[in-house]
Amino acid sequence: MKIKLSEIFFSIQGEGVLIGTPTVFIRLYGCNLRCDWCDSMYAVEGNEYNVRTIGSVMKEAEIYNCDNICITGGEPLLQIEQVVSITERFIDLKKNIILETAGHIEPPNIFNSKNTVISMDCKCPSSKMDSAINLGNLLKLKSKDQIKFIIDTDDDYSFAKEFIKKNNFRAQLIFQPTWGSSIKLLTEKVLNDNLKVRVLPQLHKDIWGDLKGK
Repeated sequence: MKIKLSEIFFSIQGEGVLIGTPTVFIRLYGCNLRCDWCDSMYAVEGNEYNVRTIGSVMKEAEIYNCDNICITGGEPLLQIEQVVSITERFIDLKKNIILETAGHIEPPNIFNSKNTVISMDCKCPSSKMDSAINLGNLLKLKSKDQIKFIIDTDDDYSFAKEFIKKNNFRAQLIFQPTWGSSIKLLTEKVLNDNLKVRVLPQLHKDIWGDLKGK
């Protein structure tokens, strides 16, 4: 089975509840959304990808001898059969799998496994992709999973605050400022409103800046 691959790299998990954890990232190519603040357009448009076998991708990932694998994009679930196949193989190798997805495509059942975490975006207004929100997919997430709100503007914050108040999510809730915006101001808003969320930065960008492959 062939897979469209943008890149493989070894870094730390820079976002979400597993922040700071050494991780191998498998970035798949292609996305059918166009978020205004997307920071990986090279994995969305253009010709910066290779067509590889799943076996060769796994072999390269295993070089790093790391227990944590993040399947990201683009939108990896556009290659859903390939994602299922590679996830099944990594689970057999006792790896922990993180799927990063925009949330408009329902994750396959393999991601109910205890060895997996779904990191699903809930698109705020500044992304201009909030029409793609699939509430049903968000509500199906389990306590092992996470919902990530990327906050850029006051409207984004107000939207996210009301959205979590209206819905009873089981997944862990992450408020993450866009890179370059103030995490201090976002934190103060969350504390003032006593929201039951985690405020987390993009740690990899605080360390390396907007550097590809980190």
